[in-house]
Amino acid sequence: MQTGYYAATAGMVTQFNRMDNIAANLANVNTNGYKKDQLITGDFSRLYKEARDELPLQNNTTEAAQYLNRSLSRVPQISDAYTDFSQGTLQKTENTFDVALGKENQFFAVNTPQGVRLTRDGTFTLNDAGTLVNKQGYEVLPSDYFQAKAPITLNPQNSIVTISKDGQISTNIAGSTQMANGKKMMIIEPQNMNMLRKEGDNLYIPDPADPLTPIDQSGGVMQGYVEKSNVNAVNEMIALVEANRLAGMYQKAMDVQMNDMNTDAIQKIAAKN
Repeated sequence: MQTGYYAATAGMVTQFNRMDNIAANLANVNTNGYKKDQLITGDFSRLYKEARDELPLQNNTTEAAQYLNRSLSRVPQISDAYTDFSQGTLQKTENTFDVALGKENQFFAVNTPQGVRLTRDGTFTLNDAGTLVNKQGYEVLPSDYFQAKAPITLNPQNSIVTISKDGQISTNIAGSTQMANGKKMMIIEPQNMNMLRKEGDNLYIPDPADPLTPIDQSGGVMQGYVEKSNVNAVNEMIALVEANRLAGMYQKAMDVQMNDMNTDAIQKIAAKN
């Protein structure tokens, strides 16, 4: 068995996975509030040892642990993936319903047909009914939604709308400049960020065990701003070039294994006969 061939194949597949991930990040470089995904590359030996050490009956694995396929021990493979939730650049728009979160790990809550979802994209607008919605038309939830079951609705005739750092929405009383408090945005800080799962449309599925308790004093809501993607296009392009070159190197190694070495072996056997 040409173990070197399989090792090179695994390495090339790993680089293909990296390129797919990088391409997805680059495709969302201009998506407001997008958080880039990162892959962690491990090797068979480390993963094998970690799994072995976690077995409940370690004494019974002593003899089995003596054998380790060294030809596979350093085969690179994707061992884990995670989302980088670091803050993106805040861009000023001065649009009334553009809202950004200036603190990490905080999210807006929206109501979708599949249930409550979280998002960092605060590009909101009013629909024909005066309800505050996101780009996909999902209702932006107020802090009392779980009790009142009512969305955030504003009168389009209001000429002044302000949103405080805690998400409190205030509008002017008709015919005057006097302000009155309305609904307050639901700002969520998940208990376990690692349990968030991307769903598409820049939405996250929260952990079912998370109570989604609104933050009373967020302190990070910024009206008239949007948070840009945290993808660094230059770094991603460098990583893409690196992954492409590594894939080419692995392909060359596969060619050597299958062509050059086989040809050499056949010629030597033929010469002896």
